[in-house]
Amino acid sequence: MSKLSRRSRSTGMAPRVGWLAPSASSITDGFVWGRGSLDDKFSLMGIMEAVEMHLARGFQPQRTIYLAFGHDEEIGGHRGAAKIAELLGGRAAALEYVLDEGMAIVDEAIPGLRKPVALIGIAEKGYVSVALRVDVESGHSSMPPPQTAIGILSAAINKLEAHPMPARLEGVQRQVLDYVGPEMPFGSRLVMANLWLFAPLVERKLSARPNTNAAIRTTSAATMFSAGIKENILPSEARAIVNFRILPGDSIKSVLEHVESVVDDPRVKVEKLEASSGEPSDISNVDAAGFLTIQRTLRQVFPEVLIAPALCLGGTDSEHYANLSSAIYRFSPLRLRPEDMKRLHGVNERTSLKDYAGSVTFYYHLIGNSAG
Repeated sequence: MSKLSRRSRSTGMAPRVGWLAPSASSITDGFVWGRGSLDDKFSLMGIMEAVEMHLARGFQPQRTIYLAFGHDEEIGGHRGAAKIAELLGGRAAALEYVLDEGMAIVDEAIPGLRKPVALIGIAEKGYVSVALRVDVESGHSSMPPPQTAIGILSAAINKLEAHPMPARLEGVQRQVLDYVGPEMPFGSRLVMANLWLFAPLVERKLSARPNTNAAIRTTSAATMFSAGIKENILPSEARAIVNFRILPGDSIKSVLEHVESVVDDPRVKVEKLEASSGEPSDISNVDAAGFLTIQRTLRQVFPEVLIAPALCLGGTDSEHYANLSSAIYRFSPLRLRPEDMKRLHGVNERTSLKDYAGSVTFYYHLIGNSAG
């Protein structure tokens, strides 16, 4: 990757990602702007700068550290991480822990929590996309049936949105609350200390926000819909794709059973898309050396933040390293504020120079703590 190009300060209007080529960037008003400045070139550059700092100071690691950079994480990592893991497996490499991207230092991670939290992903959700299809006879739009293929399919999707899979405060989700609960105001602290009584209340509160709702249940999102070829012709087929992110404890099988049960319409065919599916990951131990090393490094570099294990909501390519280590963690030393969430994979993607410097410092100390 080429070094970031500097441009003169703007005249007040913020630059937009859409104006920059995919590989371009701009440093303006204290921010690095450009695609990947949040997800995930800042991490790549931070690691490389940290390594260069160690090399310049003559650091001699006492243990081997592997830097693994894949090029296709967004589409599964089959030619990147999978090939790297295969190579390491062929060399009989045994990794004490793996650190991948995934979570971050988040403001307002939980309603009522005032301090930023460094969320270390100890597991990640599964992934499956389901196709719903309706096949009916075509005809002229002047003599329509009570429901067209589009109407039937729309009703099925509406049912799925109205009846999500149940929320659960257990496993990783419960660990997060156990870690941050003592740091909350008295009323919230009382609730978190008595989840045996207040769990339904907490579930309702967390379900009200997309990011916290996704942490306590298997979510569904209708993402694609296709039907019809002309305005005056009844479509003979309607097809939709619904994407599920699967909570540990659920499975692809339970998702398909849920879809069949909720839709409950023989006119709607349900099919799993094989090319895009994977069960939830195993849960890594918070008492293992890798987690404790990441935790210690965070306390060195970001002493003001809380630290908690968490469930990674998006997918990473760390699954390919599962045969090399049972301790896989997902974290990038990036500060994410509420307004930053929409910048991920969106317009005006940026990260501040201050936050970027913090990431370099984090990786520098992590390398020293892991192999010094």
